[in-house]
Amino acid sequence: IMVTAASPSVPKPLLEQLKVGGRLVIPVGDVYSQRMTVIDKKSEDEFEEKDLGEFVFVKLRGKYGFKD
Repeated sequence: IMVTAASPSVPKPLLEQLKVGGRLVIPVGDVYSQRMTVIDKKSEDEFEEKDLGEFVFVKLRGKYGFKD
């Protein structure tokens, strides 16, 4: 899953969609700066998270996004 809008945190529904071996790539942070986060699902209850550095994306809107 590749998310192309900034999110204040990793939305739980996206993690729930991953199958074992799946990967989520998402910019996480505030409105002005995010960290590119890569999460690999290793088993049904184990995830591995990597930080790929600082980025700036548009805000994710809606239920799991920024509250305006």
